[in-house]
Amino acid sequence: MNNWFRTRTNRLGLAAVFLLTGPPVFAQPDPVLDDHELEQLLSAEHLPPDWFTFSPAEQWAEPADSWWIGVSNWVLSQERYQGSRVQRLGEWADRTLSGSSRSLPGNESYLRLGFATESEYGDPAQFEPETRFRLDLPTVKEKLRVVIESESEDLIPLAERRRDRQLTEDERSDTQTTGALRFLSEVGDAINLGMDVGARLRLPPDAFWRVSADKRWKLDDDWYIRLEQRAYYYHQDGWGSRFWGGLGRDVGSGWDFVAISEIEWVHRKRKYEFSQTFNFFKRLNNRATIAPRLGVLGESQPQVRETNLFADLTWRYRLHDDWLFAEVTPAVEFPREESFKDQGSLVLRIELFFSGNIRR
Repeated sequence: MNNWFRTRTNRLGLAAVFLLTGPPVFAQPDPVLDDHELEQLLSAEHLPPDWFTFSPAEQWAEPADSWWIGVSNWVLSQERYQGSRVQRLGEWADRTLSGSSRSLPGNESYLRLGFATESEYGDPAQFEPETRFRLDLPTVKEKLRVVIESESEDLIPLAERRRDRQLTEDERSDTQTTGALRFLSEVGDAINLGMDVGARLRLPPDAFWRVSADKRWKLDDDWYIRLEQRAYYYHQDGWGSRFWGGLGRDVGSGWDFVAISEIEWVHRKRKYEFSQTFNFFKRLNNRATIAPRLGVLGESQPQVRETNLFADLTWRYRLHDDWLFAEVTPAVEFPREESFKDQGSLVLRIELFFSGNIRR
């Protein structure tokens, strides 16, 4: 009797589920199209008119030759050629120094070329070439990298680093190429620790070492803070140390905000240099970003004082793919050496970023 009752109950339950949910639906396999079918589906005759940037009558028109098409085709071909060269160089050096037949991902080698022009009050614009590069080899040994860079950030004055996008190549300090062995590790609760030992690649070489530690904390649902401490020593320039701190959050409507404080001890000048900037950033669309800033620079000698006040806005536009960019940076500054008289400038920049397909 009990078995008969349980059987009837189970059948009634299944009938109720069927009535409530309907008959079972089995997933159908996605149709598989061969190359010929895909070619037909994506042919010009099957695509809607709004897919194209030209009218149907212009579809079979002869291409119009112009100097711009020739220049643009040359630029596009350079990315395919130079990018693969940078990638092959990084992979070759990685395999050679590591003794491994494989090149693992994480290689941050790049070559960045650019042309920038700056127009100031009463001064005409002149284009200046710019070149920066890095050879970063991650698999020499576990947690050990070889890093060769076109410039040493430690020897760039703080005021220059904070105003980098306002400057052209002839206004930047020449710190010369450096090569270093970099050891990476973690201490405690994921505090990132790095130590470099290397030299400036010149005659005679200038040996150096530096150590850095950084950590990011999330204070609450909105605010975060990141801190970095660095100390370094160069045989010819002496030692120095730098503290960097950033406090930021999402302020809504697609805007991000971060307040950055930085203080650096410059031993050869026996003084501190400091900066405070308020940075905003917004991605306008998948091609353009905008980043306004306000900042103040200062020093501790002969007394604690401001040396420069500035404001700038960088509009960056991705011209093609993820390697060709254009920038427009209007700026105004009030330097102490000019009795805080306003100095306006406008920098136009084109950048080509070659890195193959390892990592951009």
